[in-house]
Amino acid sequence: MNSTRDHAAIVPVRYRSLVADSARWDEFEFRTGDIVISTPPKCGTTWVQMLCALLIFDGPDLSAPLDELSPWLDMCNQSIESVRTKLAKQSHRRFIKTHTPLDGIPVRENVTYVVVGRDPRDVAVSYEHHRANMDFEHFLDLRAQVMGTDGQEEFGPSQPDSDDPAERFRQFVRSDSLFGAPSLAGVLHHMQTAWQHRRAGNVVLLHYADLTAALPLETRRLAAALGIPLTEIRASALAREASLDRMRARAGELAPESSRENWKDVSAFFRAGGFGEWRERMDEQLAAEYNARVAALVPADVAAWTHGGRIASGIDPHA
Repeated sequence: MNSTRDHAAIVPVRYRSLVADSARWDEFEFRTGDIVISTPPKCGTTWVQMLCALLIFDGPDLSAPLDELSPWLDMCNQSIESVRTKLAKQSHRRFIKTHTPLDGIPVRENVTYVVVGRDPRDVAVSYEHHRANMDFEHFLDLRAQVMGTDGQEEFGPSQPDSDDPAERFRQFVRSDSLFGAPSLAGVLHHMQTAWQHRRAGNVVLLHYADLTAALPLETRRLAAALGIPLTEIRASALAREASLDRMRARAGELAPESSRENWKDVSAFFRAGGFGEWRERMDEQLAAEYNARVAALVPADVAAWTHGGRIASGIDPHA
């Protein structure tokens, strides 16, 4: 049986929030060689977009801001017609951003899907800083120009965050939401849907911890998955251009949605966040609750890879 036809026949799950709507993928015209970067929020999306740009353009010189070269197709701050028109005009190999899991977008044999994981506990902390820096009122103004009031009543105003960091983390652990603001369930669901495709030749799983520990090596792994020849020396040179310092210095052209003035401080998007800040938010009881919920949501190998990555866990999803 033709697996392309089989995938196309599967009706994708619709994921919708105030910010994004996966239905915007409906009837999108893919090209052979397209790259879809599918990640939960705060898992290294922009980092991998930059790596793709460096590989596609063979260097750091970009012809437009990164969010124009690699648009977030599902985001409701510009019309889907305008996004499709921009992508249709691109003559280079296209690389498109989404926060939708693979069960919510069309899966084609002639398209490469890059999925990026990260320890969900670090995602929770990173998103707090992200949300504080986002000019949400400006986003709502842009959304209103595209969507009017559609969806505002359904999703309602966002609830104010608790002043207690531990309570915010507890809400992250207990939420059943699979889309929108990140949750433990959402991050793990995204990884599980990708895990089911891990032995397909057109799906590659990367991890934030591996990118941090061995960026040149992971750049070569990504290049191989994309069919782009890359020497070890060239990989090291390109990886330097994707360092935190270099990307922060170019924040105006690299930060997501910066061309639509999405941030209070655009350079703060590239925050020097470390690993393990979540420890300050967890006591033994909450840690036990977290571990029990992880075990209930995904198999042990998915959980181990999601929390540690390929290098630390010793689990290669593609082996």
